[in-house]
Amino acid sequence: MIQLSERVLALEESATIAMAAKSRAMKQQGIDVISLSLGEPDFGTPKHIQEAGKQAIDEGYSHYTPVPGYLALREAIAEKFKRDNNLEYTPDQIVTSTGAKQTLVNLMMVLINPGDEVIIPAPFWVSYAGQVELMQGKVVQVKAGIENDFKITPAQLEAAITDKTKAFIFSSPCNPTGSVYSQAELNGLAEVFAKHPNIIVIADEIYELINFIGKHVSIGNAEAIKDQVVTVNGISKGFAMTGWRLGYMGAPLAIAKACSKMQGQFTSGTSAVTQRATIAALKSDYAPSHAMRDEFLRRRDFVGELLRSIEGLKVNTPEGAFYYFPDVSAYYGKANGDYVINNNNDVANYLLEKAHVATVSGEAFGNEHCIRLSYASSEEQLRKACARMKAAFDELS
Repeated sequence: MIQLSERVLALEESATIAMAAKSRAMKQQGIDVISLSLGEPDFGTPKHIQEAGKQAIDEGYSHYTPVPGYLALREAIAEKFKRDNNLEYTPDQIVTSTGAKQTLVNLMMVLINPGDEVIIPAPFWVSYAGQVELMQGKVVQVKAGIENDFKITPAQLEAAITDKTKAFIFSSPCNPTGSVYSQAELNGLAEVFAKHPNIIVIADEIYELINFIGKHVSIGNAEAIKDQVVTVNGISKGFAMTGWRLGYMGAPLAIAKACSKMQGQFTSGTSAVTQRATIAALKSDYAPSHAMRDEFLRRRDFVGELLRSIEGLKVNTPEGAFYYFPDVSAYYGKANGDYVINNNNDVANYLLEKAHVATVSGEAFGNEHCIRLSYASSEEQLRKACARMKAAFDELS
């Protein structure tokens, strides 16, 4: 009998991946499922970046790469951090990985010991908690509701800190809510962290280029805590390069060296071709990314109108990314025949089975009232999905 490790048995499957797999299985049965579950731009990679990848193949970039990435790439990332974010990182403070998800798990592996506490504002991206728990750390959720645009306050943060707090991780723009912390809000959190210099702040900025309210702001700009901050980013969202697989971080030197050491025992360096394409992405005009952002803004607006027309949904206005995170708790206790709605898991399953629309339960993101849906899809599919959802919700009583 095969006996698996307690580690993997205790690990929960990613809810977004699980829902995507379930919807794919239904599609294979011939069911017309509209999937709004995965966070992936429906755009192609910009042509000039594709060409850079092809050129890399032609030039023989087919060999192992340095574990933290080519020096030319790390120099380009350092330049990008300075130019776009006013962050000072040297190339030896930068590590590239096979996606920002690997960057984050590298950080958890080098920072978290059993029993260490990691504060995570909820709602949060599903893998944050799973990665902390994989390292036998303790997740400390700080809850924020739709009435506060899902953003926590300095007072909430201060109350969550203990002598066991090792790290804090958050995303802005946020997955799953689309919320964006302002400069003033980040400054308020930074004032708290400045009183606790041993806490490492992990800022996930993967949605930086999909920001509808102006220039992106990094918490690493706060002078008092700049040596506590690790800034994580990547190419997947802003450049429509999900399949290319490259994430990166700027970190205090000791953390960067530790992550490179750890990665050397796992994947080593990421794809040579992708690294060369990423240099082109970061050093060239962002016009294609801005055009994609503008299209997401257009979709946000019309999807918002459609969602607000559904009686019972509570909807705020996301300021970035490409998600809505509506509160569906008004439907708890209602039913449609054999379908009984008791929680947001039931809502997500009901929409999949009744409306053939795949969403993700907010429970996976640390929220018991909401569901997440992505508007990274065509206008036709989005309008059809919202109509199906409205019809399904209208049948509950």
